[in-house]
This record gives sequence, C-alpha cells and structure tokens, in this order.
Amino acid sequence: MRPQLQRTSFFKYLLPFLAISITITFEYIYQPNKFNFNINQTKETKMSFKVIAAKQASLLDQELMSTMGFSIDQLMELAGLSVAQSIYKVYPPTANSSSCLVLCGPGNNGGDGLVAARHLKLFGYNNIQIYYPKPTNRPIFTGLVTQLQQFGIEFIDSSQLSNSFSQSNLIIDSLFGFSFKPPMRPPFNSIISEMLKWQLEQDKKIIAVDIPSGWDVDLGPTDACPEIANYQPDLLVSLTAPKPCSLKLDKLKKHYLGGRFINKEFAEKWGIDVPEYPGVDQVVQLQ
Repeated sequence: MRPQLQRTSFFKYLLPFLAISITITFEYIYQPNKFNFNINQTKETKMSFKVIAAKQASLLDQELMSTMGFSIDQLMELAGLSVAQSIYKVYPPTANSSSCLVLCGPGNNGGDGLVAARHLKLFGYNNIQIYYPKPTNRPIFTGLVTQLQQFGIEFIDSSQLSNSFSQSNLIIDSLFGFSFKPPMRPPFNSIISEMLKWQLEQDKKIIAVDIPSGWDVDLGPTDACPEIANYQPDLLVSLTAPKPCSLKLDKLKKHYLGGRFINKEFAEKWGIDVPEYPGVDQVVQLQ
C-alpha cells in the first residue's frame, strides 16, 4: 500500500499549483487587458455606435467645410483613403481579390470611389477598372480622372461592363450617397441590377461607400427602389458617422467606419461617436 500513499501525497502537494495555473490561464483568456497586453479584437467583435440621420448628415458636412475649415477635396481624399483601407483589411490583394471594378456615380460618392481606386492601386491591387458613365466636369473630378489615367487605371464603357463584372473579384459601389432620391434612373438601375446578379450567382464581393446605392439613408431598402430590395453589400464603409440605414445591414456582413479627422468637441456637438482607432489606421471595424 505504500506506493499508493506516496502518489496521494504527491498530488496533495501538486493541487495548489494546478489551481494557481488554472486561475492564471482563466485571467489571461477572459481578462486580457488586466495584464496590459496589446491584444487585437477578434473578427467577431462588434462595437456599438451612434447614427446620424440624413438631414443632420448634410448639415454636418456643411459645417465641416465652414467652421472646421475642410475643403471638399480634403474630405473626398479622406473618404477614399478610408474606403481603400477598409477593403485592404477585409479583402487584401491576393490572387483571388486583386481585381476591382469601381462603379462611380456623378456626385461626391463617385468622387470617393475615384480616390479609393488610386489608393487601391498603391496598395497592390493591380487590375482596377473604372466605370464612370456620367462624369462630372468640375475641376476636382477631372483632376481625379487624370490622376487615375496617369496610374494606368482603365476607364471602361458600357460595352465592356459585363466582361468587367466577370473578371473582377471586388465591386465597389460608389454610385450614390445620402443625397440620392428615388426612383433609380437609367443607366444606374440596370447597373445595380447587373451588380446584384453577379453577387448572387458568382459570389462577387460588393463594397458600398457610405450608403448602399438606392437605400434610403434613414430606412434602408424601400419599395421606392425595387431594384435593390434584396441588396446587402458584403462590406459597408460608413464615412464620418454611420447612417441609420446601416442598422439594416445583415449581421454577417462587415461594417467599417472612416472618420478619423474630427475632434471630440465636434462629435459631441453632433451627437456622434469618435471611436478608438487602432494605431495609425483611418478606419475601425464596427461589425
């Protein structure tokens, strides 16, 4: 019986050390910040956030360009960079996600897409095409087009669109923002319909800039735009602050915010959040 007594005695002394080890392991897993470790959020992490309605968003933009002293080209550059950074985080350039089709509308949302295309080129996305069916002649937009041409980025016409959908892994929807009013008119209704067809049938990934085109800013998809009844982008990049329609985003989809250019005083005035952006990133994941 003596060997059995020795084993019992051994475990008797070992148990306190096991308990300490289990406790420390639990603390590391469930309270990582207690030990001041720089642990990144997991992909499943979700962040609560405040939204800003359409009318307030328009007024906020006006104040950014008056009281805050920003110019439209500055805001467009920051927006496009945020879109490109978000895409890089979710769909980094690989053999399966380096081809991009950027759909640009005639307004500022389209300008955000043009800026994003330039940054994506610099980030290593080598096959980028732009479809810009109704270009704007304002200098800021013509300048963006010239920049993209100097980078060797191709602008396509309607006859090339279907082939571009086929060849692209990523589709950037920068057709319409929060100024859109239904109904969806040609040629944009057919562009949206074809985009959604490729997403459904070929699993093309859609990235929406600020507002999924055709969504009501406050309500999300409505009967006023039947073309987008089932539209759910794979990645939504909200700009400055999320809009109420972002609450309609499917919980399995990704949602990023790009707004690292406003201070807390301005945010408090407008009732929006300034989240903790990691490192030097211009974007933060909300969902």
